[in-house]
Amino acid sequence: MKLGVTMPVEDGLSAKDFVRIAVEAEELGYDTVVCGEISGAEVMATLGMMAARTSRVRLASGIIPTTTRAPVLAAMGFATLSSMAPGRIAVGLGASSPIVVGDWHGRDFKKPLSTTRDFIKIFRAAISGEKVSMETETLRTHNFRLTIDPEGDLPIWLAAINDRMLRLAGAIADGVFLTWCPPTEVQKKVDLVRAGAIEAGRDPSEIEVVLSFWGFEGNDDDVSIVRERCRRSILAYAMVPTHQSAFLDAFPTLARAASAWEAGDRKKALDLTGDDVLEAMCPIGPPGVVSDRVRQYVAAGVDLPVLFVVGPSHSGPEPALQTMKSTARALALTPYVPVAES
Repeated sequence: MKLGVTMPVEDGLSAKDFVRIAVEAEELGYDTVVCGEISGAEVMATLGMMAARTSRVRLASGIIPTTTRAPVLAAMGFATLSSMAPGRIAVGLGASSPIVVGDWHGRDFKKPLSTTRDFIKIFRAAISGEKVSMETETLRTHNFRLTIDPEGDLPIWLAAINDRMLRLAGAIADGVFLTWCPPTEVQKKVDLVRAGAIEAGRDPSEIEVVLSFWGFEGNDDDVSIVRERCRRSILAYAMVPTHQSAFLDAFPTLARAASAWEAGDRKKALDLTGDDVLEAMCPIGPPGVVSDRVRQYVAAGVDLPVLFVVGPSHSGPEPALQTMKSTARALALTPYVPVAES
């Protein structure tokens, strides 16, 4: 069984902490280490440090926006990483949200589907090493040529939660990156990815299904803290205008919760984010709950479940390591033993 782990990028950890988690993940037998990018660690630098300290585990971004970097700059960054760790780098891309793109980075969040499609088109051309001059509906580059050899393939994972982006992932990406998706909703989303692939004349079986989910295992006191933290996170993500429709099946009270939050009634909003919603999204509890959810995702058709190792906020890397270790034991992951150089 393959299992990935993604960095707790909202926990205020340092680069040293992230590298420690990546090294331990490799030693525990995890297949992939993923690092996202929100408002803390910059993802390319972080993955570079991880690449220098690991030798087997696959490394991926999860997810960088297609609006905060030019596609040729992204090609330069990922080619650099790949030249350090050939065959171990995956490119996780996504449209992000109006808050991240518009409010934080001061860029226009317009036509996210077209921008993402065009970004991937230019990125693929740039990473090939050929001279690229291209003008699309939303992006352009003129006479760019990459002068570093990636020394390996760079598969692209496209983050998708809404129907049109799911179809686009099937049409143009090497993998789809799902999130905030209970096991019961996997099949419906994967069917849309496959439909997009078929419409584009591609073999849908060749598209990797990657799914990130928040999880935690620990004692009762920490479990209570993490449950309430995740409840708030679910509501925050679900209220993003571009995300809302993707949450409705698992979160039928979302409209009422969002109205209460906007009216300033935080308690009512969180009460409306019920335990059923929380438990559908985030396995949190004693040892065994995360590994059980991993098995459910695999049975539902996920090729690579990726554990987002959430913990009590700003509590250091130990909660992440604790959950990683107990889950690796429960799933009998094969520890990595480096071969000694002769």
